[in-house]
Amino acid sequence: MPKALFFDIDGTLWDFKNYIPDSTREAIRALKANGHLVFLCSGRCRAYIQNPDLLSLGFDGIVSGCGTRVEYQGQQLFYKTIPSDLAVRTVETVRKFGFRPILEGAFHLYLDRSEFGQDAYGEKVIREMGDRLLPIKELWGQWEISKLSCATNNADRQSCFAALNTDYDYIVHNENVVEMVPKGFHKGIGIQKVCELLNIEPADTFAFGDSVNDLGMFTTAGTAVAMGNGSDAAKAAADFVTDSLYDNGIYNACQHFGLI
Repeated sequence: MPKALFFDIDGTLWDFKNYIPDSTREAIRALKANGHLVFLCSGRCRAYIQNPDLLSLGFDGIVSGCGTRVEYQGQQLFYKTIPSDLAVRTVETVRKFGFRPILEGAFHLYLDRSEFGQDAYGEKVIREMGDRLLPIKELWGQWEISKLSCATNNADRQSCFAALNTDYDYIVHNENVVEMVPKGFHKGIGIQKVCELLNIEPADTFAFGDSVNDLGMFTTAGTAVAMGNGSDAAKAAADFVTDSLYDNGIYNACQHFGLI
């Protein structure tokens, strides 16, 4: 019976340098040839999923922004945005407590370059986004966004979390990076939306991931697969731990479950 497979991007399909193993390419090709549906399921918003090499793998759909947007065969089926007044209050609040925000939407990302001059991730975003990257300040309150990511080194995180707790859930990656997602949303909500819209049984889904922001889809999917290079939290939550990204992890897991 055909299955629906959901793949995280960073640390799962490719590494920090955007390297995709040949075995991963072959696994996606074989899955599609066997009639399975394959989806990206990323914390990245859609505006930051533009890499031609990644998209050339031929995904049937994209769940982006930690479940805030669902796209199938190039058509947007669902999109949860943050209202302008809340977005303004959010940016003012996170900056008050020392956060440096990147606002994320379906069409653009927004950051103020003065806040990310020597930041490796900020430099990567600036380099890769091109004209899809817009400033926060000059477009104050006009942003189209569904989540944000923040650099939080030397910030008062707990006070900020408390101030915005009724509006957001927080995905804490480490002491320097936090994702802020509308309350109740996570990657698993995106999987639920796909299942509802396409009449797929959740039991017939697989989720592949490597980090803390994959836990939502791990609890939703029928089978959760953690990458061997993944975090301890991801591995503990998974039904199966495969090999690392560099050691044919996706391909080996797909073979293990008889999908290819």
